[in-house]
Amino acid sequence: MSALSTQASGGAGGLVRTDGENKSPFMELCDPVTGQIDKNWYRLRLRYRRPFMFFLSMHSSFGAFLKRLMDIVVSLLALIILSPVFLVTAIAIKLESKGPVFFRQRRVGSGGREFDFYKFRSMVIDAEKLKAELLKHNESTDGVIFKMKNDPRITRVGRFIRKFSIDEIPQFYNVLRGDMSLVGPRPPVPGEVVFYDSDAWERLNVIPGLTCLWQVSGRSAIGFRDQVRLDVGYVMRQDVFYDISLIIRTIPVVLRGSGAF
Repeated sequence: MSALSTQASGGAGGLVRTDGENKSPFMELCDPVTGQIDKNWYRLRLRYRRPFMFFLSMHSSFGAFLKRLMDIVVSLLALIILSPVFLVTAIAIKLESKGPVFFRQRRVGSGGREFDFYKFRSMVIDAEKLKAELLKHNESTDGVIFKMKNDPRITRVGRFIRKFSIDEIPQFYNVLRGDMSLVGPRPPVPGEVVFYDSDAWERLNVIPGLTCLWQVSGRSAIGFRDQVRLDVGYVMRQDVFYDISLIIRTIPVVLRGSGAF
């Protein structure tokens, strides 16, 4: 994946290419003169040079309609097809530990709107209380998100369903409701948003998703600042074909269970 750096001027426009990789997904977002990502330049270029792609992008009302239609159809099919996995996972969680099958948490979506976010419970029931004691072991060097590879709060079943993203299946319900989309930046918790800078706020300009560019580029192994850079690139680039390509790329990543903890 192409490396990006942030110039001293800050902001999404400060993201520039640094490795000269011609196949970078960010190259077409960059102004040919300054080399910086420029959303207004990209939209104009897309609209007049590639009108068909503009029509299918999220910059057009028809593209937004297609994205929502795809969300509804795919999430409905996923909830039906994965119902046996749903049932087996629920039973396994109840057999291993006391507590609810589902974990519900407030997350921040498009425009800063909060919503209830659902997952299969993969931790002990007092996990949020124990988190304060584990903050000193945070392995995220950026200090915004909490990541710990051998988190003692995770149950045995939880470790398995996290590895293969089975814990994320209930979020198809969030997609069906319109809180989330199939593709988009992952929704943060309110406690993370208070530490956001101008670049990170760009992530909240679109509906959050089940998968995203950094999820297929290393998942939890990707640091927060790199997650932001990849998400900002997606926010400007997003179109129906790009979403489909990211969904396809997500499947082998989930099956391998790579980069998840």
